[in-house]
Amino acid sequence: MARHVPAVMRAADILELFLGERSTLSAPEIASRLGLPRSTVHELVTTLVARGYLDRRPGAETQYKLGFRLLELGARYQQDLDLATEGDAVARRIARECDETVHVAVLDGLEVVYICKIDSTHSVRMISGVGRRLPAHCTAVGKVLLAGLPPEEADALLRGHELHPLTPRSITSAAALRAQLSEVRRTGVAYEMCESNPDVGCVAAPVTDHAGVWVAALSISVPTVRHREEAWPEWERLVRDGATELSRRLGSTVR
Repeated sequence: MARHVPAVMRAADILELFLGERSTLSAPEIASRLGLPRSTVHELVTTLVARGYLDRRPGAETQYKLGFRLLELGARYQQDLDLATEGDAVARRIARECDETVHVAVLDGLEVVYICKIDSTHSVRMISGVGRRLPAHCTAVGKVLLAGLPPEEADALLRGHELHPLTPRSITSAAALRAQLSEVRRTGVAYEMCESNPDVGCVAAPVTDHAGVWVAALSISVPTVRHREEAWPEWERLVRDGATELSRRLGSTVR
C-alpha cells in the first residue's frame, strides 16, 4: 500500500476546515482545531497562500479564507462532471411524471452525496439538498451503490464499522445489510422505508457508465402521508426508467 505523505494530508486537513460554518480562520485557530504546532501551521498556510489555495482576508492579514485556485479546480471538475448535468435533466423528467422528490447520488466511502435534487410540487415534501451526505446503509441510493461494489470491497468497507441508526427502522446489523445488498444485486432496485427519515420512504435504481459500473443511483422519495401500496410498482418503474435513461446519456449500453 502506498504511503500517505503527512504534509499533504495536513494541508488537506487545513483546507477541509473551511467546509464548516466558518469561512475565515486564523492560524492559531487552525492549529488548535487540528492539534498541530503553530510553526507547522504557519509553514503550511504560507505555502497554500503562495499557491493560491488560501488567501489572506483584506484588512485582516492574520485571517485566512479559501483562494481562487480552488475555484478554478472546482470549475474544471464541474466541466467534466457530466453526471450532474445529465442527472439534473433526467431527474426533472421523472419528477414531472411522479410529482415526488427525485435525487441522484454518488458514493463516498460509506456515505452518499446528493448531486442532484428536484422537488415535488406538493407542500409536504422531503427536506434535503445538493451536497448533503447521509450514511449509505440507511438510504435506498446507498444500498444500490454499496450493492454495486464487488462484494469483497463492500465487506472491507463495512468491516469494523458500526452502523449507527438514524431512525428506529435503520439497519444496524452488517449481516442484515449484506442480505439486502445481495437482494439489490439480484433485483436491480432498492427500497428503504423510514430508515433515514421517519416520515419518508424511497426506491432507487443504479446508474451505470460506459463500462457497466454502478456509478450513481437515482431515487424517488415519498412522504409517508402519500404512501400508497398500489403506487410503489409505478414508482419502481419510473425510477428504473430514469436510471436507464441517465445510464444511456453516460454512454452505457444497458437495456
